[in-house]
Amino acid sequence: MAQGHGFTEHAASLGGHELVFLSRLGRTGPRFYLSAGIHGDEPAGLLALHDLIRDDAWPDHLNLGICPCLNPQGFERGTRENASGHDLNRDYRTPRSTEVRLHREWLATQPAWDVSICLHEDWESHGFYLYELNPHDLPSLAGPILESVRKVCPIDASPWIDGRQAAAPGLIRPTVDPAQRPDWPESFWLLQNGCPRGYTLEAPSDWPLPVRVQALQAAVQAAVGHGIHHS
Repeated sequence: MAQGHGFTEHAASLGGHELVFLSRLGRTGPRFYLSAGIHGDEPAGLLALHDLIRDDAWPDHLNLGICPCLNPQGFERGTRENASGHDLNRDYRTPRSTEVRLHREWLATQPAWDVSICLHEDWESHGFYLYELNPHDLPSLAGPILESVRKVCPIDASPWIDGRQAAAPGLIRPTVDPAQRPDWPESFWLLQNGCPRGYTLEAPSDWPLPVRVQALQAAVQAAVGHGIHHS
């Protein structure tokens, strides 16, 4: 589907599986990076990206990089970690896993991204929420994202979410000091390597899978729709 919509595919072999990286560059608009499936037990992000690629409802001038499944072995096994027991989303500072090493090698061949969006799920949340990395105080996409998702499923209004104090309902702004982050997630590595705004989207796993997929799709479309005017 991606090739039919003008994407270039790069595939890396991974022990009987393939890591697939997609890009569609050379356009006049901002550069958006999307990923899913870094935790193998979070299927909603993969399905959301599948449908977004199929529908190809992006602005024509948007540049895109898409990693549709960063942990294919974990996805097949239904585990958060990869087959070697590594949480890939804690492995980006000094990679031990083949998946993260291959991912970083591919990223090194791409231009710096303007916005990164990482699709996740949370089995313990009371609704949808997101992490925002925006240390330069650029126009925030958090509000439009959360407003779009509110039409699909509840926003987590807890004062503390995932062990962190919420900056607003459904919004966490974690520390961006590398010294305080020994185990870098994907979004933090992207921030440290030229991407000034990053959003990690967390759909609530207690809700039915179609609702989680729709929530993540709505969030991505809102981010893209507002981001093209502020990048």
